[in-house]
Amino acid sequence: MNVMTEAATTLRRLTAEDNPAIARVIRQVSAEYGLTADKGYTVADPNLDELYQLYSQPGHAYWVIELDGNVVGGGGVAPLTCSEPDICELQKMYFLPEARGKGMAKKLALMAMDHARKHGFTRCYLETTAFLKEAIALYEHLGFEHIDGPLGCTGHVDCEVRMLKVL
Repeated sequence: MNVMTEAATTLRRLTAEDNPAIARVIRQVSAEYGLTADKGYTVADPNLDELYQLYSQPGHAYWVIELDGNVVGGGGVAPLTCSEPDICELQKMYFLPEARGKGMAKKLALMAMDHARKHGFTRCYLETTAFLKEAIALYEHLGFEHIDGPLGCTGHVDCEVRMLKVL
């Protein structure tokens, strides 16, 4: 008799010990989609190996998803740099294939926006690329609307899809 057991999935706040694991996830997913550092994608972020330190600042938060004890995804929110103080940015939403299609990205994004609301943000911005069709569909489902130009100074010059949501 075959018995299928459901994998233990946990969504929790990032810890310092998670830095190497989430950096690995971001690099692996970026490579899968051809999101290279030379084009300004997240893999070029100088803080990639120190996300806990970055997201420990006021108004910042980052969550990871564990599947059977292994970090398989994550995402966060932070104030949008060079922008109006009421705008935050949904950032670094990356999930390995085994974490996709389980509703965890939606759950994480909703948590991030709730966190943002509690910290006084009234709008949430994001940038992505047209290669990430599933992500764009999720963001549209969550009420993000496409906007014409970039906001803030994210440095993601090749992220041609820009979206904004009133919180």
